[in-house]
Amino acid sequence: MAKNIVRGYYDESYPPLPTKSTKFLRGCLIWQACRFIVLNLKIMRIIVGGHS
Repeated sequence: MAKNIVRGYYDESYPPLPTKSTKFLRGCLIWQACRFIVLNLKIMRIIVGGHS
């Protein structure tokens, strides 16, 4: 009979490591400012659309 063996800490259980470009974009203030503006425009479009 096969035993159910629980093994923790497999490599598949950890999230993937970020790439160099991902790390760069996370720290780039210009990119974050652009994404902030885009997100705010999307939110404003939803708010304005709901009030008309």
